[in-house]
Amino acid sequence: MGQKLYPGRYTVENGTDIVVFTIGMRINKWWAIHKWFPVFLAMPGMIKELYTNKELGFLSMESFIGLRTTFMMQYWQSEQQLIDYARGPKHLKAWKAFNKKVGNNDAVGIYHETYLVQKGHYESIYGNMPKFGLGKVLGTVPVTAARKTAAQRLKHEDLTSRAEVD
Repeated sequence: MGQKLYPGRYTVENGTDIVVFTIGMRINKWWAIHKWFPVFLAMPGMIKELYTNKELGFLSMESFIGLRTTFMMQYWQSEQQLIDYARGPKHLKAWKAFNKKVGNNDAVGIYHETYLVQKGHYESIYGNMPKFGLGKVLGTVPVTAARKTAAQRLKHEDLTSRAEVD
């Protein structure tokens, strides 16, 4: 769609702790639009707030909409910043509205998962892609012989902190 493609193979340096947060909803009863549509509409305002206020700790996200299920993968600077946002006014307002409107009604399901990922414990590969995922958040570096396989990237030392002598 107009996103710039970066030819070749790229990866990210895995020298930064990061929080990966997935969140979404599942439409269980299509005909109950009055239950699930407000849930669907609650997210755009929060996303706008997160992109507008970098001090909140939100870094970026990717989102996908399937037949019944939405999936959003977010990247955060820290666990505490994610928790602080969840306790903040915009999210609390949406959460209270959800509980009032949906409560235990099974017309719509929601989920989230949180992963605290330590530096050195993740890897990535991008081939002929626009900026995406961790590569969009952390920036990319070319895949070299020392970073050719997933196993090498997972065990790879941060080459930015030492001079290459090979």
